Amino acid sequence: MARKKLIAPSLLAATAEGDIVEHEDLLMVVRRGRELALPRPDELIPLPEESDLFLLEGRRAVGLDPDSGETVVADDLAVAAFVSPGHTLAATAAYATGEDAPILPLFAYGAVGYAEGQFWACARRVDEDRRQVFTDVPQERIQAGAQRLLKRFPDNRLIRHLAGCALTYSCPAARNLALGRFECPLPTARACNASCVGCISHQPPDSGFCAVQERIAFTPTPEEIAEVMQAHGERAKRPIFSFGQGCEGEPLTEAATIAEAIRLFRSRGGAGTVNVNTNGSLPGTMAPLAEAGLDAIRVSLNSARRASYDLYYRPRGYAFDDVRATIREAKRLGLHVSLNFLFFPGFSDSEEEYAALEELAGAEKVDLIQLRNLNLDPELYLDLVEDVPTGPCMGLINFMKRLRKACPGLKFGYFNPYLDARG
Repeated sequence: MARKKLIAPSLLAATAEGDIVEHEDLLMVVRRGRELALPRPDELIPLPEESDLFLLEGRRAVGLDPDSGETVVADDLAVAAFVSPGHTLAATAAYATGEDAPILPLFAYGAVGYAEGQFWACARRVDEDRRQVFTDVPQERIQAGAQRLLKRFPDNRLIRHLAGCALTYSCPAARNLALGRFECPLPTARACNASCVGCISHQPPDSGFCAVQERIAFTPTPEEIAEVMQAHGERAKRPIFSFGQGCEGEPLTEAATIAEAIRLFRSRGGAGTVNVNTNGSLPGTMAPLAEAGLDAIRVSLNSARRASYDLYYRPRGYAFDDVRATIREAKRLGLHVSLNFLFFPGFSDSEEEYAALEELAGAEKVDLIQLRNLNLDPELYLDLVEDVPTGPCMGLINFMKRLRKACPGLKFGYFNPYLDARG
């Protein structure tokens, strides 16, 4: 059997003018937690389509001199990759941060290098679904779809909001609504009972960075929500309807409105998977939502350890025990339960973090772990959380292998699944 050829990417960097350059004399170096290392061969993949390259202001590229075996700080700026949805980072970009470097915007900063005429990233494809790939979709189709919805429902405020999300922010979920395919976003909640450090719709003035989306400024009525659901259900082949979007707060704080909207939709023959993306803070909302016709929940976590969870989510009026209680109650009611696990290489795949997640997933019989990338300045996150390991981590691939073995039946993915049969 032929041995797989090993790839040794060169360091990528950027000039001050923004030109991407290759340092052929230096090897690509990656970061896992606080460790700098060469990329692991089994984690290197060609940079996926619809990924983006960023130059990192105030940060110099770091590579390895293969002759001396020492790391070298280049004069050029560091470069990182934002990998396309469906892929999880196995390592973040390595760089040296200057004293006056600004906090990085709310993206994930993957390690990227260059070899054999193409870019290589440290990542793993965890979901084959192409629901957020728009390579072959003309913008005119999205614009036309949004305009049709606006014309059909001229008084529906939620339609107007989502049309803006599709056309102004290029939100993938809103664009899919305009196209009548896949997953339909249903933002509902203006307020939130957490103050997540990486919240993309609300940031205090002293955070050092801006929210990348505008939070919904009104609470839609159940009828407005049901109209959106009905319109999407008429067009999508395998429709998914999801409350809890980036442009809103915590949907469970509007559980009564959501339950009534689901009830209206189901009473009119509405079919498909209804899901709530949530922080899992209010276990008492599960029963009325399930009775109304909810199928699934996705609970967001950066960590299954209370201390690390609290440092990132900064909950107000609930505790980590409530999150577990929500998961447990949802399973008791027959709902499908996913974890929206915000993976950060070198921290999430440490022994301590892995052990806590294995215990939670096994004890609560979680159905699916969506391995999402944590979108935050890497150094800001490392300074925030406690007990960051200083030694080697197990790596994303071993992390997944061990969880599969420890929790038979547990699945991995990136997107909310369509459930063939309700319940």
